[in-house]
Amino acid sequence: MDDILNPGKELPKEVTVEDKTTMEQLRLIQQLDDEDKHVIFKMIDTMLTKKKFKDFFQKKVAAL
Repeated sequence: MDDILNPGKELPKEVTVEDKTTMEQLRLIQQLDDEDKHVIFKMIDTMLTKKKFKDFFQKKVAAL
């Protein structure tokens, strides 16, 4: 069974994002299925929007 699933006997290597540059991370993301890419970019958009609102309100509070 293992010969059918993995004929070269080499197991795929785990991808560790922390060791990659931003460009390499984006290249790896582009290899994902469209649905997975959409989820990742939606999460990034949500986090960036949250940060912008947080920064905006901190500036407004500091100006009071």
